[in-house]
Amino acid sequence: MNFYQIFLPIATLLYLLLVFVLRSVILWKQTGVNPFVFGNTEKAHDYIGRVYKVMVLGTWISIGCFSFFPAQYLYLMPMDYLEHEPLRLAGLFLLIISFLWTSVAQYQMSKSWRIGIDYNEKTELIDNGLFNYSRNPIFLGVLVSYLGTFLIIPNVLSFSILLVTFVTIQTQVRLEEEYLEKVQGQSYLEYKAKVRRWI
Repeated sequence: MNFYQIFLPIATLLYLLLVFVLRSVILWKQTGVNPFVFGNTEKAHDYIGRVYKVMVLGTWISIGCFSFFPAQYLYLMPMDYLEHEPLRLAGLFLLIISFLWTSVAQYQMSKSWRIGIDYNEKTELIDNGLFNYSRNPIFLGVLVSYLGTFLIIPNVLSFSILLVTFVTIQTQVRLEEEYLEKVQGQSYLEYKAKVRRWI
């Protein structure tokens, strides 16, 4: 196994455990609130939650084949013309930056952090720290992580996951903006006017 075959599954597992699972447990213990608020209805918001789960599964299939089943990895149609060390190093850098960026943004979001939209709750509007530069720093970090993964293992599946995740997050962000405009009112509109959606 080469460095990337060892690094990628470990880094991805740590990313999921530290950024999502551990953060969810900490928030639940602090507030008694389950931050995972995607449901099982046919609403657009809950459908997006199911798409996220499929994207995570697809990512693990792509990484698993790359790291542990190289013969099966060929079925994912690797993009040989993108398999260059500078691109893989760029992917490695993006994964590390994404982890740090997302972790800081989650810490700054504190008790307002949720996975999805809790329509029954009004959380505090966070507009400091990384939120001075991006209205959606956590989503930005997630997108950067998928881009980093694609650069390390460029194949049809990882590219499809990157593309679908980008479209899904763009949709989720707009749903969240509609919700925040309703519950936060003028304060969110003023924040929206001065801080860009991404960076």
